[in-house]
Amino acid sequence: MSTVRFIGLDVHADTIAVAVAEPGGEVRSLGIVPNRPKSIRKLVKKLGAVESLRVCYEAGPTGYVIYWQLTALGVPCEVVAPTLVPTKAGDRVKTDRRDAEKLARSYRAGDLTAVWVPDAAYEALRDLVRAREAAKKDQLRARHRLGTFLLRHGRRPPTAMTAWTQRHLTWIQQVQFEQPAQEATRLDYLHEVEHVVGRIERLEHAIDEAVKTAPPSMRAVIEALQALRGIVLVSAVTIVAEVGALSRFARAPQLMGYSGMGAREDSSGPRTRRGGITKTGNAHVRRIAIEAAWAYRHRPAVGGALRKRQATLSEEVKAIGWKAQIRLHGRYRKLLGRGKCPQQVVTAVGHELLGFIWAIGVTVERQQRKTSSSIAA
Repeated sequence: MSTVRFIGLDVHADTIAVAVAEPGGEVRSLGIVPNRPKSIRKLVKKLGAVESLRVCYEAGPTGYVIYWQLTALGVPCEVVAPTLVPTKAGDRVKTDRRDAEKLARSYRAGDLTAVWVPDAAYEALRDLVRAREAAKKDQLRARHRLGTFLLRHGRRPPTAMTAWTQRHLTWIQQVQFEQPAQEATRLDYLHEVEHVVGRIERLEHAIDEAVKTAPPSMRAVIEALQALRGIVLVSAVTIVAEVGALSRFARAPQLMGYSGMGAREDSSGPRTRRGGITKTGNAHVRRIAIEAAWAYRHRPAVGGALRKRQATLSEEVKAIGWKAQIRLHGRYRKLLGRGKCPQQVVTAVGHELLGFIWAIGVTVERQQRKTSSSIAA
């Protein structure tokens, strides 16, 4: 009979509810402990030999701190996807104790799905690219506030000009209001727009420096992904930081599913219904893929910027990049010719682009492993 004890943790900022599924079948609560390293060490000693323990908790705002603490103590731990935890129909009672017991019971039954836990290098890079993404969202909101304020008071450029270019910003700086309160509002909105620009520049410089000091294997994948049209440094860094090692996916469709770009399906008996993408996946990877997909509306070509990015890459990687251009541009034209709206077309192209991203990542990671093996030999 198995002697493994399955532990479920319902983790919060200050407390952790603990439950255990015993080998004999009993599932019971062990109470609540403070979310502190000292309390976690005491809990592990109380539970018994670390070889007989299997611990899980849901991914959430507390991050992976508990995971690192438990693994440092030698306890096998998994962080599970909260949206995939089975829930009984009609269950309307939710407490920390019951949540911990449900995790322990489901973990013992093998019904939970573990998420990828990044190491220190990946997590640091991911925090940085997400900070830049937050700054870009703040920039969009700041520009929208200033633009709608000017429009509401009938302030429009005297001639047609592209919004938020240097010329447009110069015009905004010259706008004047008679009322001091409105002038103060304009200056505050303008200051926020300029402040966010500085934030983005600092974060992008930090990303450049982080890539230079990243592990060689990570840096190689970041450089190789830029062989694809529409993928530049920030896009490549975001993909690597969010996904980790692309070879952890056995097939490209698994990466597509991870990004939430798989198709919805509601089929029963002879009826088959498929809809749009599920969006149940990593939104950051999905956004990058769709943004990059717009580049494939143009005819295949290797321009100066793309040629420069490909200069140090292997012929195998460059061949995948060119194949992506041929395939995805053809796909774009074909779907557009069927009468699909551009947004649907770009989503479909982004879905296939993930396949080429996976192919390049797997190729480069295989090359890196061969290089490491030859050096070690």
